[in-house]
Amino acid sequence: MTTMLASAPGVHDVAAPHVADVTAPGVADRTVPLSPAPVSASPAIAPPSHESAAPCVADAMTAAVDALANVPRDLTLYRSLGDDALLELTRVASDEVRLAQLHVSLLSGEIARRSAVELGSDGLAQRTGHRTADELVRVTTGTRAADARTAVRVGIAMASAVSSGEFDGGGASTSTLAGAADASPAIGAAVLDGRVSVAVADAVRLGLGTPSPALTAEMLDAAAEQLLARVAGLDADRAGREARAMRDDLDLLGLPEREESRRAQRSFRLGRRPDGMGYAHWVLDPETFAIVSDVYDRVTSPKRTLPSFDDEPDSAAGAVDDDRTPEQRASDTFAELLRHGVAADTSQLLGDGPIGVRVVVAGTALDARQGRGFFEGQTDAISIATVERVACSAGTVVLTVDGSAENAGQPLNLGRERRLFSRAQRIALAARDGGCRWPGCERPPSWCEAHHIDHWQRDGGRTDVADGILLCRHHHLLAHNNGWEIRRDGPRYLLVPPDHPSGAVREMPTRSRALGDALRA
Repeated sequence: MTTMLASAPGVHDVAAPHVADVTAPGVADRTVPLSPAPVSASPAIAPPSHESAAPCVADAMTAAVDALANVPRDLTLYRSLGDDALLELTRVASDEVRLAQLHVSLLSGEIARRSAVELGSDGLAQRTGHRTADELVRVTTGTRAADARTAVRVGIAMASAVSSGEFDGGGASTSTLAGAADASPAIGAAVLDGRVSVAVADAVRLGLGTPSPALTAEMLDAAAEQLLARVAGLDADRAGREARAMRDDLDLLGLPEREESRRAQRSFRLGRRPDGMGYAHWVLDPETFAIVSDVYDRVTSPKRTLPSFDDEPDSAAGAVDDDRTPEQRASDTFAELLRHGVAADTSQLLGDGPIGVRVVVAGTALDARQGRGFFEGQTDAISIATVERVACSAGTVVLTVDGSAENAGQPLNLGRERRLFSRAQRIALAARDGGCRWPGCERPPSWCEAHHIDHWQRDGGRTDVADGILLCRHHHLLAHNNGWEIRRDGPRYLLVPPDHPSGAVREMPTRSRALGDALRA
């Protein structure tokens, strides 16, 4: 089924500020720096000679390791910390990790430079018995292959920042390095000066992708510079999603090619473990993942039998007497589906009707046959050709949304005669919200319940789409049991913590990128 959204003005999200220094109570009342000082080469100082560089770097790193080794490890000290001190020192510890990863990447980039392909057997990796720089870094650091590749990629990006003039320190040219053509000086500079971690930098680089005829390396580097300011406080997974979204915005015509590239990476293989158990490793393209995840979510969702959308989330209705773990239920269900094949009555296994996938797309994009769509609950875009193919087999449902600035994006509503949200309303909420709208939550619509922002019993709340919002089971319980409130301000929804000043109010942005497309049309 394809849900189309009509046009209206656009919406924007806001990045949270970053705190630089705090005082951690309970830790000798001393200031604890949360962010390292910028790490950059001074333009007034010539690069050190080989003779002086090794002792300089080695002494600094050895001193850092010694300092960390002297940090107390007595568990009773950590248990005596106040809550604020515990959280702040956890952030300090993450800064230690960030700096250590930065240094590993710096060294890995230099290992890659000394192991350039054209050096052949004279390269550092080959001379030490390794095929590639990635392999040498992996063996030397004792990390996973993926971590070693990340260190090398970001190390090359930092080298490109030096070579491009982002930092003046006489850095070596990176033109001969594998991957140097795709390296972003802006990303390398952001890691060097401590703005982002190695993991976030690599996620942004991979998410933005490689240059294309429509998007030059210079344009990608400018996009990276703009994006880095927004993702500095995010984890690597979310930063990667932001980067992929920006790439789609900048290069919409290249979406079918990227979609096909992702599809080409699909694979499935079986293996046997030493204890006689077997395992499956399945890499799914986005469309297949949307179908399989729909099955998985139905099986593992806490509301897998009798969905509840009322404002009493601790009701026992629909509970299942099943002592299996969610993973065991999923394994049993997929085995049964395979065993019965096309003859299986999937409604008996999964409930809620046949397996399918819902696509959300702006109506203007579908009419013009230009733009993009999204599988419900996912953030990566799909081409209009894929949307049309799904619509051809499943049909379409047109959802018209309000285009006024005061109520932008709100679907048409119903009256108060219904306490529970109807199936049509739940489809509208899924298209508008894209999943749980609690800040930071990533549960898909299938895991969510419709919450009356004005409680049905307490406030006389209406069962209107505008007065409903999708929350996962955990956050639905949290809202009811812990006193959180949700307010609507025109098209925006605001989360108000219990007993907190108005300054602590947070916006609850939609996760539906298709809605943003519709409002910008």
